[in-house]
Amino acid sequence: MRDATLSEFLPELINIRHTLHAMPEIGLSEVKTSEFVAGLLQSWGFEVTRGLATTGIVATLKRGNSNRSIGFRADMDALPMQEETGLAYESKHPGAMHACGHDGHTSMLLGAAWALSQDASFNGTVHLIFQPAEENFGGGKLMIEDGLFERFPCERVFALHNWPGLPAGTFSTRAGAMAASIDVLTLTIKGKGGHGAQPELTVDPVVVGSSIVMALQTLVSRNVSPHQPSVVTVGSFQSGSASNIIPDTAVLEISMRATDPVVRKQLQERVEQIARFQAQSFNAEVTFGWQVGYPATINNADAVDHARAVINEKFGEGAFVELAEPLMGSEDFSFLLEEVPGAYVLIGNGDSSGLHTTRYDFNDDILERGAMYFYHLARSALV
Repeated sequence: MRDATLSEFLPELINIRHTLHAMPEIGLSEVKTSEFVAGLLQSWGFEVTRGLATTGIVATLKRGNSNRSIGFRADMDALPMQEETGLAYESKHPGAMHACGHDGHTSMLLGAAWALSQDASFNGTVHLIFQPAEENFGGGKLMIEDGLFERFPCERVFALHNWPGLPAGTFSTRAGAMAASIDVLTLTIKGKGGHGAQPELTVDPVVVGSSIVMALQTLVSRNVSPHQPSVVTVGSFQSGSASNIIPDTAVLEISMRATDPVVRKQLQERVEQIARFQAQSFNAEVTFGWQVGYPATINNADAVDHARAVINEKFGEGAFVELAEPLMGSEDFSFLLEEVPGAYVLIGNGDSSGLHTTRYDFNDDILERGAMYFYHLARSALV
């Protein structure tokens, strides 16, 4: 049987994307989105399992008698932002917006689902993973904890993310480190407040915090090899209420990124050491509140070779561009790649507004190519 195509279904797929764009939902609250996606998949003959990580979905389609299997993942959640695009299909949910293109990712995987439903020639099982909470609570980790790969075993798993600035429809990835880990620390400094005119009677947490901030500036440059990309950022410093009052506490919000798991652990340990010793030198105390961290996204070399070969064969040699360096952003598909070998691949969104901006919109022109990428991957793996 020849490959299926999306030509007859593409107008409907664009409508699906616009429907998803207009009803953005924040992580673990994707109730309407989950219901809409599940209904489409069931109508196309997929066996749909719901409720993983609260609102997550796995849709399964099996052909033939082979035990081989492959998994594809799309994220469904939106961001807590007010959309300013003015589009006819802009967000109908105030304070929520698909500003990272997850509506497009979900639509591309739905397009692949439709194409696979029209194809009886492959031999094996396809698991389509529609994941909640990529942006906040680590929905990938939560799905794994709910038994994702025990219940739906996959030999390999793949995901696709749009990328503004990369030519529309161009694919890019790399073997090994693809994106950085992310760890977020709320560091609370406990001093002793008092009158601004009598600082000698206080333990000033503003001074302590300032000392910690400055000490952290050499954490990477004097502790990590320059060949290992890593970043430590103090993004927030909150303390005090008036110029003549020395407060009791100060709070720092710190983020750390690394592309190597060993460096990630080193940064975590050294941040705590530096903060603790700096605080002790002022007779202050510190407490550490670590949020859910995402590991580095590490692509399997064989899976990258598979993706590259499919892209070059189906879309032409110029459709793939090797990514020279890992991204310093983070992605919770990393949790899935810790369990199953696979690849995280970028697809160009063209000359669009950047991700996580109020005027961003996913490019409908790349829907067909992204959907057919998943379809051809499945066909090539399940022969």
